[in-house]
Amino acid sequence: MNKPVVVSQEILTEPVIVDDASPALKAAAPAGPAYVVLAGISFSHFLNDTMQSLIASVYPILKDNYALDFAQIGLITLAFQFTASLLQPLVGHFTDKKAQPFSLAIGMSSTFFGLLLLSVAHQYMVILIAAALIGLGSAVFHPESARIARLASGGRYGFAQSVFQLGGSFGTSMGPVLAALIVVPFGQPSIAWFSSIAFLAIVVLWKIGQWYQPQIKAKKAAVIERHPDAPSSRRVAMAIAVLVVLLLSKQLYVSSLSSYYIFYLIDRFGVSTQAAQLYLFVFLAANAIGAFFGGPLGDRFGRKIVIWFSIVGALPFTLALPYAGLTASAVLTVFIGLILSSTTSSIIVLAQELVPHRFGMISGVFFGVAFGVGGLGAALLGKLADHTSIAFVYQVCAFLPAIGLLAVFLPKMPNGRGSE
Repeated sequence: MNKPVVVSQEILTEPVIVDDASPALKAAAPAGPAYVVLAGISFSHFLNDTMQSLIASVYPILKDNYALDFAQIGLITLAFQFTASLLQPLVGHFTDKKAQPFSLAIGMSSTFFGLLLLSVAHQYMVILIAAALIGLGSAVFHPESARIARLASGGRYGFAQSVFQLGGSFGTSMGPVLAALIVVPFGQPSIAWFSSIAFLAIVVLWKIGQWYQPQIKAKKAAVIERHPDAPSSRRVAMAIAVLVVLLLSKQLYVSSLSSYYIFYLIDRFGVSTQAAQLYLFVFLAANAIGAFFGGPLGDRFGRKIVIWFSIVGALPFTLALPYAGLTASAVLTVFIGLILSSTTSSIIVLAQELVPHRFGMISGVFFGVAFGVGGLGAALLGKLADHTSIAFVYQVCAFLPAIGLLAVFLPKMPNGRGSE
């Protein structure tokens, strides 16, 4: 039986699975994951998303200091996430044509200056500009870092994507804790302290760029034929659209919790801001753990099975959340985070397998669309909360995982990884 091997259609394009490969191509197959590089890019993702999560974590401070309403809070999220959404596909498309090994370190400088500006901002427009600068750093970071994670995967694509996502998810979960321990006691100026994290990320990403640069030069093109069982162009387009919608439903729900869960707990249960931030940390930590296990499970059992389970499986818990007490709410958010986040790696890797020659652009579209719709959704949910209540917002959002039923339209992949 012929073993599948990984080859490349063009310089730095996505690998695809083909049969009957030549001995030369077999010799070029990856020997295994580059764990040091995966650890470095995951750690960088951790630092990047830790800084980004500070924005939502300091919302109560900004709301009190500047008398902001929920719609204005949502617009801050929109300013941050729309920048990332608009630019990530463009960055990915550009790096598909010409890789930029040191762009990650340069992009992180935008986050560095955004944090410094946010720490001294005293006008609403300046706050929006600072949030947009941090979003710009995200736009540069995600597409190329996702490419590096796959390049270092050694063929274990789901595992590598999960390691990459794990850093980001834990970074997101650390924001509320750091806000509770540092920003709440010491105020808005203490945000400047976190610029040191951005500087550390710049150093790590520069080192990763030094590893990445010779990988670019060593990568050779190989001509391959289309797999006879590969989905048609029409099915690929439909599948990409379905995957985008699935990720949107997941990200919109996560965004609703990240942006407004603190206010929900304060409004309904009367907890303090610091206590509410710790409850948010519980959800985000569960989100990180689920993101890590989702990728390897997709490698072993198939992407579609994980997608079905993670999106539809969260529905009973999201439906129960608006009617639960404080302790039960914390428990439910753990299950929601574990189940719902396990789909991210499988969705992204399946999309990469469907469009292997546009890896950077696909990664940018999925990361960018997730950010952008999360931001737009946060703004709309904030407006809805102003006219109704936070509790009503969560009653509406509880039905979002039902969109996961669209997974029935996903195709079977020739390597079996996308099959049920």
